[in-house]
Amino acid sequence: MRRKRGGGSLIIALAIVAFAAMRFFGSTSVNPVTGKTERVSMSAEQEIALGLQSRDQMAQQFGGLYPDRETQLYIDQIGERLVRMSDAARSPYPFDFHVLNDPKTVNAFALPGGQIFITTALLTRLREANGSISEDQVAGVLGHEIAHVIERHGAERMAEQEFFQTLTGAAGVATGNASSQQMAQMVANFVSMSYGRKDELESDDWGVKYMIQAGYDPSQMVKVMQVLKEASGGTSQPEFSSTHPSPENRIEQINFSIQKWNSELGR
Repeated sequence: MRRKRGGGSLIIALAIVAFAAMRFFGSTSVNPVTGKTERVSMSAEQEIALGLQSRDQMAQQFGGLYPDRETQLYIDQIGERLVRMSDAARSPYPFDFHVLNDPKTVNAFALPGGQIFITTALLTRLREANGSISEDQVAGVLGHEIAHVIERHGAERMAEQEFFQTLTGAAGVATGNASSQQMAQMVANFVSMSYGRKDELESDDWGVKYMIQAGYDPSQMVKVMQVLKEASGGTSQPEFSSTHPSPENRIEQINFSIQKWNSELGR
């Protein structure tokens, strides 16, 4: 009796899915700072190496490093205080802070392993009423990025992306239909976006905690959100189609985090 080709393809696809699931759900570790169980496929040492390998290339994409040594030292002092005086000190990552010479892109980001960047376009918008750069607002930005590193969001997203790519490929094998594979990719993309929004809110939450522990005013993180909203022209992408929550949603969550951590830390 002749076997249908579709049956063999389905068996192969199911085997691919089973292997991917075993690898993804079996690669877990407990975060030593947050206590959260994470699904990651690399060690902290590998994250650090990856960040160092990518550091210079990422800096060049944003105009290179800002040449003013005094500004760089100021950012270093804020970042080092956040790490030294908070739970972040218990992480395995050697944090390094960089000011990028980009006067147009309002942005800050972190690479896996502790490489953290802030552009001059964002830095110059973080101002006190007297016009000086706000130390607390800068701490809000850096605390958020430190949290991304500690929570291993980059490593988690890479593991998820590998898993979803495998599932998408399996859909194509099972159906032999390009449109089915495209639909699977679309679903994977929407799932990834929801993870991205979750990451931002988690990093806001832990960033507030690190600010409080280091003696900074966490309410200044709300002002950072207002700066980001103004930088986008007062509008934001619809939340369901963006990897970042709306500034209004983030402000609400930040205010909740301030109350929560102040209570838990006895402040």
